[in-house]
Amino acid sequence: MDEVSLMSRVDTKFVFDLDVFLTVLPQLKEHYFLLDVNGTKLSNYRSLYFDTDDFLFFKAHHNGKKNRSKVRFREYIDSGLCFLEVKRKNNKGVTNKVRMKVPKIEPHLKDKNLSYVQSLIGKQELYAKHWNMFSRITMVNKHIKERLTFDVDFKFEADDKKGSFENVVIAEVKQEKVNYASTFMRLIKQNGVRPFRISKYCMATASLYPELKQNNFKSKFLHINQL
Repeated sequence: MDEVSLMSRVDTKFVFDLDVFLTVLPQLKEHYFLLDVNGTKLSNYRSLYFDTDDFLFFKAHHNGKKNRSKVRFREYIDSGLCFLEVKRKNNKGVTNKVRMKVPKIEPHLKDKNLSYVQSLIGKQELYAKHWNMFSRITMVNKHIKERLTFDVDFKFEADDKKGSFENVVIAEVKQEKVNYASTFMRLIKQNGVRPFRISKYCMATASLYPELKQNNFKSKFLHINQL
């Protein structure tokens, strides 16, 4: 895992149903290592996302702005780790993630946590917007520098509002640059699945805050609902 941390990387995402996942999964065994954390192969994640009062981060993504940011606390439940993470995507499609280890998720950004975030994205007032939870299988390619994740059982909530994407698998191929020698990318193409740009933060936010403009996400919701 240390050799494929890929904090600066290109992500290629795919969305498909569980039947496709169960078809492809056995074919990956010879080509990928499977992450095992204390005997657990399906790891649980919990995140608290932040945005400005008027959802500047969400709107930047919706409007197709090339340079954009995300701020979150993420708890890696099975390993007992928690980080404050800032992800920034540039106009070349490269995602850079930096993070600071913290004791626990905090409902507000303050003190050194606030200073850390502002040192990276400037002095913006950020507020907790929603929680999301999912389970993840992580693999590492045996032959090329590539990490592969599968997220399932995606759920999200804000105050008394809740939602989920059932029967949906969100796969993400993380590489230094797009490399179609990836076994997974070849197999998933054979199963009729093409790359699909999706942000769990944006889809959850659009679901929980329907008053926000989300025209550019309608086709994504239609695809997910069809699954």
